Parts: sequence; structure tokens; C-alpha cells
Amino acid sequence: MEVMQAAAAAEAGGADVIHLEVGQPSTAAPDGVLAAAQRALVEDRLGYGDPHGEWALRERIARWYDERHGHAVAPDNVIVTTGASGSCVLAFLACFDPGDRVGVIEPGYPCYRNDLTTFGIEVVGIPVGLEQGFRPTVADLEAAGPLDGLVLASPSNPTGTVLGEAELTEVLGWCRANGTRAIVDEIYHGITYDEPAPTALSVDPDVIVFNSFSKYFSMTGWRLGWIIAPDELIGPLGRLGANLTISAPTLSQLAGVAAFDCVDEADRNVARYRDNRAVLLEGLPAAGIDRLAPADGAFYLYAAIDHLADSSVELARRWLDELAIACTPGVDFDPVQGERFIRFSYAGTTDEMRRACDRLATWNA
Repeated sequence: MEVMQAAAAAEAGGADVIHLEVGQPSTAAPDGVLAAAQRALVEDRLGYGDPHGEWALRERIARWYDERHGHAVAPDNVIVTTGASGSCVLAFLACFDPGDRVGVIEPGYPCYRNDLTTFGIEVVGIPVGLEQGFRPTVADLEAAGPLDGLVLASPSNPTGTVLGEAELTEVLGWCRANGTRAIVDEIYHGITYDEPAPTALSVDPDVIVFNSFSKYFSMTGWRLGWIIAPDELIGPLGRLGANLTISAPTLSQLAGVAAFDCVDEADRNVARYRDNRAVLLEGLPAAGIDRLAPADGAFYLYAAIDHLADSSVELARRWLDELAIACTPGVDFDPVQGERFIRFSYAGTTDEMRRACDRLATWNA
């Protein structure tokens, strides 16, 4: 957020800033969603909704798992949330108590750590490195000591790492054997470049997964997401949601049903991300930045920059000042090793990626 503010200030001063810091699509919601929202504005009362979510949307989300993964999900096991952020809050509160030890992968999305800390839960960092493709192993989990919970993401922010079925089987099997509640963030599902990301539900149907309309369907501002949870958690999740937000936005829910029929449009965006990724995978090494995370999915490249600077925060500031390139320091994602890395978002246009690489190629540390 600080980088975004600094970039906005630079633009106000006349700089031509290339935005590689923002983790959101540069495209609007699909046309079908916009049309459904317009109909709902005219035809629906848009009152409070069911704390569990509109039934039509819960049914459509459940059907999506069969269409995409061949995995049966009951609509009763779907809870609609105010984005994946709302999913984090509800899932963490429903599953953990103050003092519980919950593992988070480092590097990883910072809000996991921040939310858990806010709720009085002990956060246990589990470091994974570039040499292992930022993939956690059972050995990594064992080294963390007893865990009440574990938060995973596949594809991951900031690395784009996808956990395949074998890797999920290994890690989730360890969780089940050790009484560790696993919560898996699948918000970047649909945005992969080699193989589709398997849902953790296909490995362990009792795991908790959450997802969102924000990334694949380009609906960040609509604040709409969902949780799939086992029977015993549906009541607590619904009651927590009713107390904290009453319900997810009704307009977004009514429009969101249409998103699942807009796959062609969403996949065109993924094709652009693929092109952008290719530009950076060629252009960053040409500019001397060649130690990169796998980037199997999502729209990020996580790059080692310790050969260029001692501080990713300072390097991001210099690149903004000297090159008008905004990117995110790794300290957002890893409080221990983050000074050695920077995240580039390639959710923008392909021309922006090319221009960013051209500017980086001319820069001298």
C-alpha cells in the first residue's frame, strides 16, 4: 500500500509510472456479470441476504467444482463471504483459539499472519526457499513443531508456486496424521500456465478451502468469495458471518452467479497473463535478475535481488524514483528473508511488461 501511495504521488508529479506492484487484474468484470448486475439493480430489492449466501450462488459454486475438478460439493457446504479476506477472518475464527500455533508459509500472503496475530493466535513461520521452488515439505512442517493449524496457498502469492496432487497428498496427509487443521487458499485457481491446479478437496474432502471472484473473474471490488467447509463448521461459519457482516453484498452475489458462464472471457485474460509472464521470464534475466520463483500460476514473479541491493525496500524506492517502476518489496511476504526479494505483478498490459524490462535493462545498481 505504501508503494501504491508513493507511485500515485509520482504520477501526480508527472511521472509515467509502470505499475507492477498491484495484485489485481487490470480488466473489468466479465460482460455477463455486468449485465446481471444491471438487471438486479432494476428488478431486485437488494436487501440483507442469508448469512450463508444466496442459495442460487451456493448451488452454482458447488457445480463449479464438478465442472472444473470432477469433485462433488454440496451447496450446503458452501459459505459465501466478502471476498477471500472475509474467508480468512471467518475460517481463522471458526477453527482456532487464542494461543493456538498455526503455521504459515514464508514467503506468503501477509494478511494470513496479520489476521492470525490480531486474533491472539501464535503464528509459526515455515520458511521455504528458492532452491525447493518455494514448496513446503513434510520435513519443513516437522521442523516447525506441533501445529494446531496450517495455512497453504496454491497457486501462491507471491511466488506463483502450484502444489500438485502428490505434494498436496503429502502435506495434507501429514496434517491429518498430526491433528493439524489445514486451510487452503485457492484464490488464484484458473490462472495457471502448464497444468491446472488441483483443488485440495480432491485430496482431503474435510479440508477447508476458500476462493474468490477477484482474480480469475476480475472482480476485486465486488468483494465476493466463498468457503467450502465440512458439516461441523457450517453453523459456526454462518453465525460468525451474521455477526460480523450480516451477509456478503447482495448485488455482487446476484451478479456473481453469471460469472461461471463467462469462462471464455476469463481465459482470454489468462492468455494475456501468459504473454506477460513470457516477456518477464525473458526480460528480467536479460536485465540481470535471473533467480526467479517457478511462477506456475497467479500473475506474479518473485525474484531474488540481493546481488543488486541489501534492502528490497530501498531498491523498490530507487526503481520508483529512477525508473518510474512500482513493485513490491519482499518484506511484505517474508519478515525474515524478504529483504532479498521483490515481487513483480504482471496483471497489466503486455506493453507495460516490455517497457518495464527495457527500463530495468538500462539501470545500474
